Amino acid sequence: MAHAIGYIRVSTDKQDFQNQHHAILAYVNQKGLGTVSFVEVKMSSKKSEEDRKIDELLSTLQPHDHLIVSELSRIGRSVVNVVTIVNQLIAKKVNIHIIKEHLMIEPDTQNPFTDFQINIFSSFAQLERDLISQRTKEALQARKAKGIKLGKPKGTIQESIYDKDQSKIKELYDLGVSLTNISKKHLGYGTIKSLSEYVKNKLNKKENHA
Repeated sequence: MAHAIGYIRVSTDKQDFQNQHHAILAYVNQKGLGTVSFVEVKMSSKKSEEDRKIDELLSTLQPHDHLIVSELSRIGRSVVNVVTIVNQLIAKKVNIHIIKEHLMIEPDTQNPFTDFQINIFSSFAQLERDLISQRTKEALQARKAKGIKLGKPKGTIQESIYDKDQSKIKELYDLGVSLTNISKKHLGYGTIKSLSEYVKNKLNKKENHA
């Protein structure tokens, strides 16, 4: 039997929390989705996916379950982040309901509109990556034109996008989980190549110097 789960995220505004709760309840009743359980998180959108209980959602939701959110921005902190999570939910055949944007994605339903929605999300993700890449290149070119030396001083340990999940990556890697599964199923960001380099150059070096 399919389950309905409402995901609520706010910072500290109690009224906003209640508004999301009521909106999801009203939607579930209107659509006849049955009893809804809630995953409620009160924290900043800058927190990691694990802190925002996204991992909990992804592991709890099963095929044909329903995930209901009040608006798209509640799922992630950037377009890429949102699309990555949505694509993971689609891969699990979870029905996604986004109230404010009037979106309902049903991966198991074969129709042109559902395919169109999925393609739009994928296109937005690629667009966001391209824009980030372009902004980075333009910023570097501007700094170079001003005579600013690029790169970090010799001997500086460069920060990585994986640093915030270092303990999680190490634990999974030590348990024998493949880098492919760590990247795609447990992190949901980055690439297998960059993760491999991170493990090789940072985690392994750290162990060798321990």
